[in-house]
Amino acid sequence: MPAKSEEIRNTKQRERQQKLRDADRKAKRPGRDDVARTALFMTISGMTTREKTEELEHFQHVVVSMLVRQGFDEHASHAVFDELVEKYADGDWPFRRKPHLLYPDGADEGD
Repeated sequence: MPAKSEEIRNTKQRERQQKLRDADRKAKRPGRDDVARTALFMTISGMTTREKTEELEHFQHVVVSMLVRQGFDEHASHAVFDELVEKYADGDWPFRRKPHLLYPDGADEGD
């Protein structure tokens, strides 16, 4: 019997979460990851374009240290950070457009 109640609870939770995601999408509300991705891009590209190498290295050290405390591999964390620096260094916006936010009532009208 407890398995059935857990299944019902999980189903209701999925439904609640879907309603929240739908409401956020309708309100064009960015998620935590959207904000974090944009902030990281601004931070890294800003430091590289202003040639703030020492500050970028310090920032990387702090970020990697926090990832290691969470249990991530230090070498892998440095590698991922370095890849992001390489990707963001030119300052060009590396993210895909979100046509469902720009044109919520239809197809991508910008093409």
